[in-house]
Amino acid sequence: MTRAASRAAPEPAAVATGSPTAVPAAVAPVPAPPSGRDRDRAVTVGVATALVAKGIGLAAPLAVTPACFRYLGDQRYGLWMAVTALTGMAWFADLGLGNGLLTRLGHLTDDPRQQAREISSAFATLGVVAVLLLAALVVITPVVPWVELFDVRDPTVAAQTPALVLLCFGAFAVNIPLSLIQRVQYARGQMVQSNAWQSAGALAAMALVLVAIATGRGPLTVIAAAVLAVPVTNLLNTVTYFWSCAPGHRPAPGLVHRGTVTGLLRLGLRFFALTTMSSIALNVDNPLVANVLGLAVAAHYAVVGKLFGVLWIFVGLVGMTIWPVNGAALARGEVAWVRRNTRRMVALYGVIVGTAGLVLVGYGHRLIELWIGTVDRSTIRLPVLVGLAGWSLLVAVTSPLIMVQNSIGLLRPQFVGWASFLVLATALKLWGLRQFGLAGLPAAACVAYLLTMVPAALVGYRGTLARCGPS
Repeated sequence: MTRAASRAAPEPAAVATGSPTAVPAAVAPVPAPPSGRDRDRAVTVGVATALVAKGIGLAAPLAVTPACFRYLGDQRYGLWMAVTALTGMAWFADLGLGNGLLTRLGHLTDDPRQQAREISSAFATLGVVAVLLLAALVVITPVVPWVELFDVRDPTVAAQTPALVLLCFGAFAVNIPLSLIQRVQYARGQMVQSNAWQSAGALAAMALVLVAIATGRGPLTVIAAAVLAVPVTNLLNTVTYFWSCAPGHRPAPGLVHRGTVTGLLRLGLRFFALTTMSSIALNVDNPLVANVLGLAVAAHYAVVGKLFGVLWIFVGLVGMTIWPVNGAALARGEVAWVRRNTRRMVALYGVIVGTAGLVLVGYGHRLIELWIGTVDRSTIRLPVLVGLAGWSLLVAVTSPLIMVQNSIGLLRPQFVGWASFLVLATALKLWGLRQFGLAGLPAAACVAYLLTMVPAALVGYRGTLARCGPS
């Protein structure tokens, strides 16, 4: 959502006070709210730049992977990837405050001072979280048997293991508050700037890693260049962004407010709980396949799942773009625009994800062979690909409905939907795997989603529009 140009309101006539020398009261210009066309343009530009930024973010690590693997060696590189995977599992460390802040800022587009209070409180809260995590790392890292935990056999790599762990987890902890700048920029309509900085961070990491390798720097320096580039970029983005803001729009220690912190935590923890539940529901497949059909089949299913996971990246990118735009529109009661935009997003998701799904169904086996060199066609049969394409399409077309609910923090219908889906889908998936093999898994997911999450998404969407519409 681009920032609307401020237009000065016409000066009112002098108010009669009974005095011939009465001076007209000064009236501050009132910024005009963005029009529907402005919002449409903002969504289009935001989605396009987000796709470019994500593409760079995915391509940059892939580009340096061969060089890193050769330079670091398989033991050190494998250790680095294992530690990185652990930091990825700690996504909950921000307590849901990032999503909570995005929702709350979307309803404060006309109140920059209150926005500054929300931002200050979020930075302060997550700053405390980061400091506590760093302190815990300093205390815990020397006593945890990391070498035995990761089965490091090379003595040189073993000696560097505690430093590598501290470096990776430390960069992750520092980035927890610094990553808030992305939510702030999206909520304030600065999507292009945010995506540009994210692209810059990925490119900086790639360049620094290649320079460190070319100049023969130590392995820890190479890894530091990779893991510290993003938090440093976020820091520069934060300083630059708020330095250029008007003084009243900037966060400050004096604006940290206990009640605001409490409100952010209350909403953030609800998002945290919802994300945890949905994450469990969406990631239970591989353990079920391993339990019923064995690890070999689970490995093949994990590979094809990653292939279809590209579609989920697109869904997430667009969702993050329209989330704050919906919130700002609903805060002004512009339900008609939200309804029209949601229909457009459902159609967009349907066309793009549906078309990409058909391509993956038709060429999935060939793509997997090009990617990893082999595919067990007797395990990954055509019905498996069709089921995964249908499952991806279902999740995609309901995502815009869910984003509308997230924009005002209406999460109860989703709680009910995901809880019901988790129970029903798990039972149906186990039955489907035993009766039909691997093809029964995505089919069971589709049936469970149609019976649980689709109704929940529709009920929550209609409830959101009714709550925000004219009384």
